[in-house]
Amino acid sequence: MTVQTSIQLFTIRDHLESDLEGALAEIAKRGFTTVEPYDFVRRAEPLAAALATAGLTAPSGHAFLASPSFVNPDGTGTDNAVPTPAVVFAAAKVLGMTTVIEPYVEPARWTSVEQIEETARLLNEAAEIGAPLGIRVGYHNHAHELEAVFDGVTGLEVLAGFLDGRVVLEVDLYWVARSGQDPVALVQRLGNRVIAVHAKDGTLAPEAVQAYPPADQVAAGDGVVPLVEAIKAAPALELAIVEFDHYEGDLFDAVERSRVYLEEKVAG
Repeated sequence: MTVQTSIQLFTIRDHLESDLEGALAEIAKRGFTTVEPYDFVRRAEPLAAALATAGLTAPSGHAFLASPSFVNPDGTGTDNAVPTPAVVFAAAKVLGMTTVIEPYVEPARWTSVEQIEETARLLNEAAEIGAPLGIRVGYHNHAHELEAVFDGVTGLEVLAGFLDGRVVLEVDLYWVARSGQDPVALVQRLGNRVIAVHAKDGTLAPEAVQAYPPADQVAAGDGVVPLVEAIKAAPALELAIVEFDHYEGDLFDAVERSRVYLEEKVAG
């Protein structure tokens, strides 16, 4: 199994907005060669140019494909319509991206099996559009997809059962642990569907996880999330992606330490 380390650029969102080229240059300086952009449709051309200058590639990215409007990072909805899958995939091609991942379907749409089936339908339709372009479609979880349980089966696994075989999963190991599920067992059950993980760590300290953004996240290997075990349990894994929703301290130092940890333990 060859696993490539990457970084979800949401981690450095403030730096990107203030200095796109400088932020990406710093990521490259910290040893990354691969990144995962978010909100890339609106800035595909300048982002592609900045990535090329920094010597970075973007095989995967986050864009809404199963949500009718933008969802804020804290999970609250908006009235801002999202681009169509065709527009998303056109931007992805500019960036050389081969996997586009739905980042967030709000908790209100995980209260019944019928709602989950509808989400799967939208992802399957997007996959049909992306396939001729050489673009895969995927889904990224938070905690609520695991907290929703139907006859003993988590909502994420219910979704997987409705998905076309071409649709993949990106499992956020931190949010799985936050939900109370075992990340290793979940990855094992999902099997070859899992082609990427967010290798995000945290202490899961009760007093710190209630805030948004969470206040417990730490460099990979410094927390209690079983990152190494979960990654080794994923037989088709391609990407181990560093991410922080929030970090108190030197953020670039934390992402570099996370990369080094992952490459020493599981990548390559």
